[in-house]
This record gives sequence, C-alpha cells and structure tokens, in this order.
Amino acid sequence: MAQGTVQVTHTGTSRWRRRTGEYASLTAALEAAADGDILTVAPGTYRENLVVDRAVTLLGQEGAAGSVRIAPPEGVPLAVRASAQVQGLHIEGQDAAVPAVLVEDGTPELTGLRIVTRSAAGIEVRGGGRPTVRACTVDNPAGVGIAVVDGGGGIFEECEVIAAGQSGVAVRGGGRPRLDRCRVHHAAGAGLSVTGDHSSLEALGCEIYEINGSGVQIASRAAAVLTDCAVHRVTGNGVTLDTDAVLTLADCRVHDVPENAVDLRSRSVLTLTRSEVARFGRNGLSVWDPGTRVDAHRCEIHDGTGDYPAVWVSDGATAVLEGCRVHDVPDALCVLDRGSRADVVDSDLSQVRNIAVSVSGGATAELDDCRISGAGRGAWFRDHGSGGTLANCTIDAAQTGVIVTKGADPLIERTTVTSPTEAGFYVSAGGRGTFQGCRVTGSEGYGFHIIDGCRSTLRKCRTERCARGGFEFAQAGADGEGAVVEECSSDESTQLGSPAAATAPPAPATQTAGLLGGVPSPRSTPAAPEAAPEPAPETRPADTVLADLDALVGLASVKREVRALTDMIEVGRRRQEAGLKAASVRRHLVFTGSPGTGKTTVARLYGEILAALGVLDRGHLVEVSRVDLVGEHIGSTAIRTQEAFDRARGGVLFIDEAYALSPEDSGRDFGREAIDTLVKLMEDHREAVVVIVAGYTTEMERFLSVNPGVASRFSRTITFSDYDPDELLRIVEQQADEHEYRLGPGTGEALHKYFTALPKGPAFGNGRTARQTFEAMVERHAGRVAQLSAPGTEELTLLYPEDLPALP
Repeated sequence: MAQGTVQVTHTGTSRWRRRTGEYASLTAALEAAADGDILTVAPGTYRENLVVDRAVTLLGQEGAAGSVRIAPPEGVPLAVRASAQVQGLHIEGQDAAVPAVLVEDGTPELTGLRIVTRSAAGIEVRGGGRPTVRACTVDNPAGVGIAVVDGGGGIFEECEVIAAGQSGVAVRGGGRPRLDRCRVHHAAGAGLSVTGDHSSLEALGCEIYEINGSGVQIASRAAAVLTDCAVHRVTGNGVTLDTDAVLTLADCRVHDVPENAVDLRSRSVLTLTRSEVARFGRNGLSVWDPGTRVDAHRCEIHDGTGDYPAVWVSDGATAVLEGCRVHDVPDALCVLDRGSRADVVDSDLSQVRNIAVSVSGGATAELDDCRISGAGRGAWFRDHGSGGTLANCTIDAAQTGVIVTKGADPLIERTTVTSPTEAGFYVSAGGRGTFQGCRVTGSEGYGFHIIDGCRSTLRKCRTERCARGGFEFAQAGADGEGAVVEECSSDESTQLGSPAAATAPPAPATQTAGLLGGVPSPRSTPAAPEAAPEPAPETRPADTVLADLDALVGLASVKREVRALTDMIEVGRRRQEAGLKAASVRRHLVFTGSPGTGKTTVARLYGEILAALGVLDRGHLVEVSRVDLVGEHIGSTAIRTQEAFDRARGGVLFIDEAYALSPEDSGRDFGREAIDTLVKLMEDHREAVVVIVAGYTTEMERFLSVNPGVASRFSRTITFSDYDPDELLRIVEQQADEHEYRLGPGTGEALHKYFTALPKGPAFGNGRTARQTFEAMVERHAGRVAQLSAPGTEELTLLYPEDLPALP
C-alpha cells in the first residue's frame, strides 16, 4: 500500500489558516497543525515515527478502518505527549526495545487503534500520561500488552490484549490505571501484573483467560481492586498475592484453574466479597505466613478437582469466612501451624469427601453458627496446642462428627451431630476437649466415644437413638484420670447428677462394657457387668515351644536371636523374683526378609514363648496389614488401628509389609495416621501387646529411617535370610512326609538342581515356593498315576524327577 496524503483542517481564526491543506507526510502535517486542528489520514502505509505534541485530532479516513498503517522500521511508531485525539490507526512496531504506542503526558483519547507489533510493550503509559483508551486491541507476542509505569495512569475501556509475550497488563513504578470491560488473553506471563510501592490497578467487568501463568499477580506492596471480573483457564494460580500485596475482589469469578485459585503469602491481604471460586486443582484459597489474611464474605468455593483442601491456612496466617458456602471438595478447611487461625461464621460446608475442618500443629479454628453436611469427618482437632471453638454448629451425615486426638483441646458448645455412621464425637490418643450442651442423634455407632483414658469434659450433653450406645469411655489413664461427665443424659437412661451431686467436684468416668444407653455415672451409678473375657489359649511350656522353633528348617541366626531375647526375659524375671533389678527389655521386634522365610511362623511361636514365660497373658497372634489399619477417610484409620491393637491385647500384633504404611510418596496418605496411633498405643500399653513389624529388608530400612518414632520403639531387628537349595529341599521332604509321599530315586538331586536354577526375583517365595513346588509335583504325579489301571503303594507314594514342574 503506497503512502497517501494527509489533509489538515485548520481551526484557527487567523484569516490565512482558514483553508484546508494537504501534506505528503504525517510529520509535515503535524508540524503545520496547531492545537484543535483535525488531521485526516488517507489510506496507506506511513513509515514514520509520529510524535503528537499538540492537542490535535488524528483520524484514519472514515470508512477505511485499519487501512492507515503506521509502520516505521525502528523506534516508537506513535508517541503522544499532549491531550490529543487519535482514532482508527493500525500501528506496527518492529523495535523490541521500545513500545509501539507511548503516552508520556497529557490526557489524550486513543480510540479504535489496532496494534500488531513485536515491541517491548503494545501500549506504554508513563510519567504524566493519563489517557483514555477505548476499543483498542493489542497483539504483541514479543512483550507486554499494556504497560503503565513510573506514575502513569489512565482509563482503558473495552480494550483487548489478544496476545502478549509477557504480562497482558503490567503496572509498576507507581502506575495507577483503570480497566473497564477489558479482555486479556493468551499472555505468556501474568494476565494482570501489579508490582511495587504505590502501584495500583482498578478493574471493572474484565475477563482474564488463556494465560500461561497466574491470571492476576499482585506483589511488593502493590494494590488492586477487581469488580465483576472473571479469571479462568490459566496454567498457574488464578490470583497470586505476595509481599504486602493488597487486593479486593468483589462479585468476581475465579474458575478452571489447575493450581491454587487464590494464593496469598508474605503479609498480603485479600478481601473477597460475593465471589465464586470453582474447579481448582489445588487450593481454592491458599493463605501462608504471619500477617497474611483473607476476609471472605458471602462467597462460594466449590468443585475442587485435585486432592487438596478448599481453604488452606498455614504458617501463622489468618482466614475469615462469613456467610460462605464450601462444597463438593476433598477437604473444606485445613488450618495448621502455631499462630494460624480461621474464623468461620454462618457458613455451609457440604459434600466434603474427607474432612470439613482440620486443625493441627497448634493452629486455631473458631466456627460459629456453621452447618457441616455430607462430610467424611466433620471437624478434626489433631494434636497438642491445636484447638478453637465450635459453637452453635450442626454436623449432619458425617462418618464422625468431631474428632479430637493427641492433646488437642477445643471447646465444643451447643453443637448437634445428626446421623453419623461411626460416632458423633470421638476422642483418642490423649485428646482432651470440653463438650458443653452438645447433642448426638441417630448415630450408627456411639454418640460420644472417649478412649485411651482421655481427659475430656462433658457437660449437659445428650444422645438419642445411638445404635451402639450413647456414651462409651475407656478405662482411666495411668494416672487414674479420665473423662469428666456432668449432667449428661441419653434417651436410654435418666439424667445423671442430682442437684446435690452437681455441686460436688466431678469424678472421672469409668469404663463399662457395652454401655448400650446411659452415661456411666462419675460418682455412684454402678457400672454394667463386664462381658466375659475370651478364654485364653492353652499355654505350652517354653521348652516345648522352643523345640518347635528349633525344628524349623534353616533360620539359624533367627533362632539365636529369639533364644537370646527369651533368655534375657527369663533371667530378668528370675532377678526380680530374687529382689534384684532387672534390665529393661523391649520386646517389640522388626522382622526383615523376603516372603515365605518363616516370619509369621516365628512371630506366632514368639508370642507363645512370652506367654509361657508369663510376659503376655495369652500369647495369641493377630496378623494385619495396611488394608486392615488404614481407612478411606481421616479419623477412621485411628479407629481401625485402635481396634486391631485391642484384639491383640495379651498377645502379638504382627503387621506384615509395614513399610506400606509410609510410602515413599506419602503426600496426604493416611498411613501416617496409623503409625502415629500405633506409636502412642505402644507407649501407653507397653506391657499389654508385643508389636512385630515385617517386610522386605530394603523397604523396612527406609520405613524405620523416615519414622524415627517407630524405630525407637523396637529393641532389635531380626533378618530372615533366603533359604538355600538344601533348605528348600528339606522343606519339600517335610511336606512329603506330612502328606505320606516319598521322594523316589534321583528326585532329591533333581529338586536341588531345580531350586538352584530357579530365578530369585522379587516374586520368589522361599518356603512358599518350596510348598508350591511340592503341590505341583503332587498334581503332576496324580496325572501320571491316574493312567495306571491298578497302581500299587509305591506308585501312589513315590515322586519322581519327571513330576517336577518346568522352570518359569
């Protein structure tokens, strides 16, 4: 397109300036024009660097939109330094070191510009520039879309950043723009970026999407206010605040974000009003660090697509939710670390797959007049120093309403739990808690279940229609203290505590068996009769059991270890009988080795030996694995682990493949909860149960190294070596004798060669392999002998080399 002419309509009153002039270049026309003149540019390509320093009007010829191209080979195509009007131009820049359009001063109006460039910025406003930019588009895949810097400002109305190689809109150095109904998309940096002291941005009715990074990023003491805006389809966080940033979101929508919808750190402050946060891959609100705070009012947070809490508060941060709805998320609210706090008022937490409120690490959560429904767990106060208040709350259709563990001490007031599937309130592992005026109705388990002698306080609580019983308490702790119960009642019992008794100091609750109704009286109500204990198995003499141990094939080092341990226990017992001090012997063991090396068999014999020595009451074996201990939801794991431990009282709890409780990529795995519960039980009931953990050698070494609390509970590790071919042959011979078979001529030698050649991969089963080999030989023998018309005794009993299975 050839360069056209520029028509200048003079508006001056001087006689010689009343006529219209035509100029061959824009530069000449601008030199001839005065304030108020109108420059109409004919279609064409103008390879000039325009500097508009007068209050003129620069127009692309009417009806030829986009046909006027300003495209110099280098430098700034259009610089505006006055309160001019520029309309209908197509700007192309080629210089990556400078902007395509630069506004440095005045209050110009830029309308209908199409900027297609590869410049440092599509539009840059700096210094005293305060433009009004309307209906302009910026396509700049090499740099920033719109930059407002060094104190610049202005209003951008119905503008669009089509593409940007960096941020879509960047504000820094005290810039203060306003965006009205703008669209920013396909930016390689943040959609909106505001950084630095005194920098701020106001956006109204804007849309930020298809961003390769954060949708909105406010940092380094900058501020922004977004109203009726949408942020979606970004690759990073929807909104990121860092280092004293301040942001207000009102009537906004942040959705379809793979990371955090909103992430705040380093003393940033967010005010969120009537806004929606949806379909986020990590946290809906992620709040970190002391001084960081989010205030959310009448907001909705829903449909988390990952496996993370909707609201995460940690490292001393604060979150306030008032009149909010959080629903269809894995976890609703997670508050952790000392100094962290969440205040939730008049809010709904519903359809939560795991836990609605989790408080740990010394954090605090205050919930008032809140409603929790359809959650795996309602609220879980997890450990020492963690607490807060639930007041006037309702928890409906959760597996467990409230869980308190490991020294946590919340105050639960006037809270109602309806239709829990496990328990209304569950306290274990040294949890405390004060429950006042609380109520449980329609529980499929207990109403209140207080175990481990926890020192909870219950005042004026009531249960109704609880399937297993209204109240269940374990025995008092080692110090004789346990739960304190005042004026509590159940629909299956009368109210406890007479007026006279109510004035007396409350006493710890005692354990009852069954407790299918009332609360056990803390003072004078007689306890229900205890259920008859399960009869103990017949105890064999220690020498007999040790003889069985010696009869096992191989395991020479294992036998030495077990004998040394039992000798120490026996001598310690005799020293005590003689009035001497006995060395403390920890009886918990770690068994390492491949499957099929006899770990379970030795564990069973070890329990019998300890029972014969009077160390254990029964000596029975309870064998469990990860699937028996780890539940699907937070809190259920502690219950399952406690139940397994209780079954093993007086005997041995054998945990096979224990390393599975602590996988290498543990993340949010509930196995850690089983480990923590187990460690506490082993310490509190060290005389009641012997725990043996077993598994592959390498995996068990990792398991003990990443869980030092577990490692400290075990006295020694016993390694079960793989059987050699001679020992595997002996196992087959024992199997043959037991089942009335014999090895024919050459069969022993063939078996030895077979076991020597057998691949010793991860699936190699050692003793199990020997047994499977024998079973395969019997099966092949049967197929061979079945073809004989009248087999004799030898044919029916002898196993030959041809009966061996093929090597895998």
